[in-house]
Amino acid sequence: SEVFMNPQERSIDKASQEMLSRMAEAGQENVWDRLAAQMPQCGFGKQGICCRICTMGPCRISKKAPLGVCGANADTIVARNFLRFVAAGVSAHSDHGRGVAEVFLEAAKGELKDYRIKDKVKLLKLAQEFGVETKDRPVNDIATDVGKIAIGEFGKCEGTQLMARRAPAARQALWKKFDITPRAIDREVVEALHRSTMGVDQDYKNLIMHACRTALADGWGGSMLATELQDILFGTPYPGKGEVNLGVLKKDEVNIVVHGHEPILSEMIVAAAQDGELLKQAQSVGAKGINIAGMCCTANELLSRHGIPIAGNFLSQELAVATGAVDVMAVDVQCVMEGLAQVARCYHTKLITTVDKARITGVEHISMDAKNALNTAKKIVKMGIENYKNRGEVYIPNEKQTAVMGFTHESINYILGGRYRASYRPLNDNIINGRIRGVVGIVGCSNPKVQQDFTHTTLAKELIKRDVLVLTTGCATIACGKQGLTNPKIALELAGPGLREVCEAVGIPPVLTCGSCVDNSRLLVACSEIVREGGLGDDISQLPAAGACLESITEKAIAIGQYFVASGMMVIFSNEMLPIHGSQNVSDYLLNGIEKDLGGKWVLEADPVKAAEIILAHIESKRDALGINKKTERKLYDMADRRALII
Repeated sequence: SEVFMNPQERSIDKASQEMLSRMAEAGQENVWDRLAAQMPQCGFGKQGICCRICTMGPCRISKKAPLGVCGANADTIVARNFLRFVAAGVSAHSDHGRGVAEVFLEAAKGELKDYRIKDKVKLLKLAQEFGVETKDRPVNDIATDVGKIAIGEFGKCEGTQLMARRAPAARQALWKKFDITPRAIDREVVEALHRSTMGVDQDYKNLIMHACRTALADGWGGSMLATELQDILFGTPYPGKGEVNLGVLKKDEVNIVVHGHEPILSEMIVAAAQDGELLKQAQSVGAKGINIAGMCCTANELLSRHGIPIAGNFLSQELAVATGAVDVMAVDVQCVMEGLAQVARCYHTKLITTVDKARITGVEHISMDAKNALNTAKKIVKMGIENYKNRGEVYIPNEKQTAVMGFTHESINYILGGRYRASYRPLNDNIINGRIRGVVGIVGCSNPKVQQDFTHTTLAKELIKRDVLVLTTGCATIACGKQGLTNPKIALELAGPGLREVCEAVGIPPVLTCGSCVDNSRLLVACSEIVREGGLGDDISQLPAAGACLESITEKAIAIGQYFVASGMMVIFSNEMLPIHGSQNVSDYLLNGIEKDLGGKWVLEADPVKAAEIILAHIESKRDALGINKKTERKLYDMADRRALII
């Protein structure tokens, strides 16, 4: 891999470039420097042909040694490693879902004084889906039954995931045919680890099929449950304006950055920051107020629900601390770099871990107890206020962009059809008539091996100018936000004429932000709804649609990609970020053969312009197969024709 040394090579974001220069002048290390120190990285690991599963190894497959000590070949080793990647990713997202489900159930029972049910309409819909009786019952009783069923999905002894019934009937039939309908989430992860143990499953296709089943347990299970329960508990997001980039930090206010993925913590910190006593305390130390800013996926959650500004995505976390303006950074789980602790020690920033399963050596830990959540959050905010006076030099880049964020299945449905005629019909009709060529989800992380934000934003620009509607989640959302692609005033100027016409008619930008990485389940729901609306086939695999993640970093990204592939979608990844090249058979199956079985496949391409061309060709092939690229003659209706219309 190329090692980016100067700030302009490392990021296209001006705020990040400024902070990288300042850190370099101060001799402070960051994620890019640590990447450079690791070069050259292990070639065996990149190809997926390093096996450390048993202590007869580690074994590395080469021409000299084509078999591991146990006799495993490259196909088995690569497939096992791929399955373990998926299982780890599913564990992360689904454990997030479990945490939310536990808090949801306790709140429903009235055991948590600081949390309550906010979206009763969505609760009733989910209750109906779960078969929970709702007539003449108190909301909390309904929520309690829903919460018990939700928690049961993680470890139930029999049956399959209830959410999987949301998929089109044709897709469900295909899963049944290949015996990959997801069962209990925990069961699939445990079986994945068992199958991939030395001496167990040694058939690469069998291993990959279980990777499908495990991934589906997250996409149509753990992640989808997390999204649904978060919406009910904290409120379903609705599009609103906010600001994005390091410029949202304020020199004259106490800055508290919340970083991670679970809104259980951040929701309470937002509430605590509005406390009158704490605001008075902030003023008493010379601050004009308390400023909350989000980082990474927590940022997406907060902006979409409360309009709280976003300081940055994954690669921005150390840069935010380096401004000298962050008084407290409170973190929960996932994508929190251990390097933050070292950077924080160079400044006055107090770094605080809040989840018992996610501590950092030498960093103060304040456990986020759900039963005492608001008081815990107030304690964290108070620490920020007390730390305000300890600031040294402060430098905040003057870079921020207005963004419109918070699109969900519910809000898109409403925007397209209104309260009484909510429907995807206008979207389907405009895909059929060609104003919108197709729909693409751009999701995922920001990887220091790639110029920060470049691939996400370049791909988005290439697609919208060709009339492709883009949906984003995770760090890709924040990248697009920083570059103005979620600002309708800027983005509509970059959109093709057909897409622009539709977006202006219904009042949406051409890039729709759909939440955090766990909210990729919203994209599955949207795809299923498009199929259900009619006119574009009877399965997700027939849609003129695709997914893309050109900057993946975590196992979560591979799990997400695999559940989209197993749901019938083409998913495009950067060549280097899918460790399967060590096996020709595994590569051939995931890149080609799996499409014959499940209708989806992986495609590898690092260049965003080339990736856009591949996606556009795929979309047009799907349109051709549906017969919607054929030009139809315009018919002028006379009165007799009008009378014959069935209304």
